[in-house]
Amino acid sequence: MSGRDPFCQPRRSRSGAGLTLVFVGVLVAGAATGSLPGHERGSAASAHRAVPVPSAPVGPPAPGSAPGPSDPDSAAASAHRSSSPVSPSEQVARAAAEAMAAGKSPVEAAEHAVSRSGDRWGAVYSPGDYEEFQDALDGRYTGVGLWARRARDGRIDVTEVQTGSPAADAGIRAGDRLRSVDGETVDGRPVTDVVSLLRGDADDAPAGTSVTLGLQRGSRTWTRTLRRARLSTDSVSVRRLSDGTTVIRITAFTKGAGDKVRTAVRGAPARSGIVLDLRGNSGGLVTEAVTTASAFLDGGLVATYDVDGSQRALHAEPGGDTTRPLVALVDGGTMSAAELLTGALKDRGRALVVGSRTFGKGSVQMPTRLPDGSVAELTVGHYRTPAGRSVDGHGITPDLDAGTDPLSRARTVLTGLGDPS
Repeated sequence: MSGRDPFCQPRRSRSGAGLTLVFVGVLVAGAATGSLPGHERGSAASAHRAVPVPSAPVGPPAPGSAPGPSDPDSAAASAHRSSSPVSPSEQVARAAAEAMAAGKSPVEAAEHAVSRSGDRWGAVYSPGDYEEFQDALDGRYTGVGLWARRARDGRIDVTEVQTGSPAADAGIRAGDRLRSVDGETVDGRPVTDVVSLLRGDADDAPAGTSVTLGLQRGSRTWTRTLRRARLSTDSVSVRRLSDGTTVIRITAFTKGAGDKVRTAVRGAPARSGIVLDLRGNSGGLVTEAVTTASAFLDGGLVATYDVDGSQRALHAEPGGDTTRPLVALVDGGTMSAAELLTGALKDRGRALVVGSRTFGKGSVQMPTRLPDGSVAELTVGHYRTPAGRSVDGHGITPDLDAGTDPLSRARTVLTGLGDPS
């Protein structure tokens, strides 16, 4: 895909709370699809089934729908609501409803309300944007099929090219330098801005539209025009090293990722170690992160989280592989649901964590459907690791630094962990 993570924020004309294109992946992803458990753990089926956000619009009551004197329960509830503080989500919904009634844009009104709330991760999505979000959770996206990262000197390097994508057909390779997109120089720009240009976010560019890339390989420079396409990506890849080590890389927790990890663990050679590569993983469906944790744990706590002051817990399923040596490889791009998984494996003593401090995104967002069908998502709480540590704003500190060659470092650590038998 265009960029290093599939949870780039869906296309929008405005940024609500000032977010750029880094998407909130993460607990909001689970909430948005109805996959976050409540006070009780849901079934595996319900955890993996996409459930739409309730479609009933939020706004003024319809004529004749207001409670009257003959309805004491409703009247009491109404009195309680009027005396209770108005929540940020209610404020946003109210602003959108009032704007719609006045013939103004409810989305713009909601975005202004989100911005005023100071919610760093709050956002407002049009119905189309939200549909695109759902596609991203299913592993579908519009782009040219390349991943990129910014080097320390500010240059933008291609790190991976998807097989069969427009970028692959154009002969672009990992290691190439991306110099410009549609004539705009990208050196020194955040990767999220580069992603936006590649996707054509400013113009809501659909599949079939063209984008011109300026590239460099060694001393050779050239330009190539590609056409964006609807692509799908496998967020889990597995490879076996010469020493028998199995490397499982998870780029995002899209639907089915957890089961793929379980299959990979079961298929790994006996008594061999596993490197769980979570570098650059921006999050995704929390249920998939919990399923992944279940591949390495025999039940027990994965994380706790609060929603408007109500404490809840996420648990692993029993029966995971608890003996095989395991190293989790992380970096500053490891965030959200990936941090939730890392924290669980670290606190439960199941894995050694190698790399650099993770991003520090540990907040919970919940969706509210607005009168025009758009969706506002606001922070309602935060999650903690099994040891009670907060991730938000802090990240997770690894057990060992990655050094100059993270994968080699991880393999060395695995050797020190020894034979699980």
